[in-house]
Amino acid sequence: MEDTLPRVPLPSLEESCTRFLAWCAPLLTDEQRAATEAEVAAYQRPGGPGRVLQAALEEYDATDGVHSWLDTFWPYRYLGRRDRIALNANFFFLFQDTGQSQLARAAGLIAASLHYKHRLDGERIPPVLLRDRPQTMEQNKFLFSTTRIPGAEQDTVRAPYTKEWPGPSDARHIVVFFRGGMFTLDVLGPDGVPHSLDELEAGLHAVVSAGTQAPPAGADAPVGHLTTMARAEWAAARESLLAHHPDNAATLDAVETALFCVCLEDFAPVDTQQTCDELLYGDRGNRWFDKAVSFVVFADGRAGINVEHCDLDGTTILSFVDDLLATPAEEHSRRSGARPQGLPALKPLTFHLDDALREKVHSAAEAFARYGADTATRTVAFDDFGADTAKSLGLSPDAFVQLAYQLAHQRAKGHLGATYESIATRQWRRGRTEAMRVVTPEIAAFVAAMQDPAADAEARRTALRAAADAHVARARQCQAGDAPEQHLWELELIQRRRGPALGVPEQPALYRSPGWQIMRDDYLSTSSAPSRHIQYFGFGSTSSRCIGVAYVLLPDRFHLYLSTPRAVAAPMHTFAEHLREAVHELRELLSTAHPAS
Repeated sequence: MEDTLPRVPLPSLEESCTRFLAWCAPLLTDEQRAATEAEVAAYQRPGGPGRVLQAALEEYDATDGVHSWLDTFWPYRYLGRRDRIALNANFFFLFQDTGQSQLARAAGLIAASLHYKHRLDGERIPPVLLRDRPQTMEQNKFLFSTTRIPGAEQDTVRAPYTKEWPGPSDARHIVVFFRGGMFTLDVLGPDGVPHSLDELEAGLHAVVSAGTQAPPAGADAPVGHLTTMARAEWAAARESLLAHHPDNAATLDAVETALFCVCLEDFAPVDTQQTCDELLYGDRGNRWFDKAVSFVVFADGRAGINVEHCDLDGTTILSFVDDLLATPAEEHSRRSGARPQGLPALKPLTFHLDDALREKVHSAAEAFARYGADTATRTVAFDDFGADTAKSLGLSPDAFVQLAYQLAHQRAKGHLGATYESIATRQWRRGRTEAMRVVTPEIAAFVAAMQDPAADAEARRTALRAAADAHVARARQCQAGDAPEQHLWELELIQRRRGPALGVPEQPALYRSPGWQIMRDDYLSTSSAPSRHIQYFGFGSTSSRCIGVAYVLLPDRFHLYLSTPRAVAAPMHTFAEHLREAVHELRELLSTAHPAS
């Protein structure tokens, strides 16, 4: 199906430069705007660096075997980052509660996942349709047996459906974590048939018993801590593991080829806030953050998922999770053809460590604990407002909440700031997301009207509706591939990779202009995950002053998870309080409007 989808359109240089100037303008002073306009003119002049880089990108886009001009962009964007991915890049979903015990819940998630894989391998997962248009399913290839591998300069991915591993994963095991111990559990029999639900639960019980009675060797220095390190440091540590003892290669192989991870916690978080935090950056050596999919199940049966982001976006995980949770585990097990086969084979995983490696593990654990402690988070729940409320007031639900964010930010920090919103572009071949910049001239005018004591209700409503219309129009632009940021960013990356050979030896000055730097310096980083099976969705902030805003906006409720560095926690909490006021204020403003004639 993938090759039948239309290709992502490649914008012209003129289009992206024009849009870039329009997108950054509301955040700039007159002087900054003039400086940026001058750099854009130099960039796209005949024979200028932009023309050379655009020609190189057009040539690449027309190359046989290339699916999209973004084929190289995505690996650089995600695999090229050199900071830690734990908390900084991975994201989580907190599932709705079921009231099940811990091991019953975990066994159900395993059974449901095996059923999904069975259908995926047989190409029986129907494509997602959005407004009757099929969406790309390419990312489904990376749900199972996929692991990010750290590199000194850029990471790689070990996954099925590649030259090294053609076709679907043939692995039969998962990795289960408990109290820092790691175990392989064969959830599929020798013929690939899943174990019964009761046997899966019995296998998990055996893991817990083994980990409780006699923690496996190495549980005092869980190597999973190393996956919290900055990428080059982790790459060096991984090489040390491989060099220290030949058995470590087999242990890494077992982890990296496992279908997925299940992380069993031996405690129950005190509240929803702590549950979300533990899903995002809980550790204790009980994670392998490089694994594409890790289910986390707490002692009281609450559960969620932590996802490595390089090949998986929230939309793909939502489809996956909705499928798992919409059907009882017993039905998933029956449909997968599961049958009793005896207790699943269980094996502790052990890494051989010397004193230097053990010290690396301990220092990584301490550093990540400090990093987590230096992160402030907050959950915010609106259980009397949802998408239906916004629609009843005649507004796009997403536009409503994004305008509320801007008003709350203005009141919390005294100014507007660059705001990122992730827009799905899955209708394109191998489409992922587009970077939308939320602040438009209409939004700036709306916030000014709301802050102006002299503006009456009608003037504020007019500004509100104009801002909402502009937001919807820009989102549609992004969905259509008509957005400047990723295009101009890829041109910059081409210069970094091939600049001297192309005659562009230095970074073009556009990328140091006020417009480029200010537009991309996030004060708010926002993304949504609408699913009735999800309580909360979350990720870390993207800069030293950014508030990460992950939101679940459903017909009848609106839940948010906020994150920011602890040093600027106070403005985040102020933002949360002003957000409550803003939602109420906008709701009241629209509900008192005169009916449309």
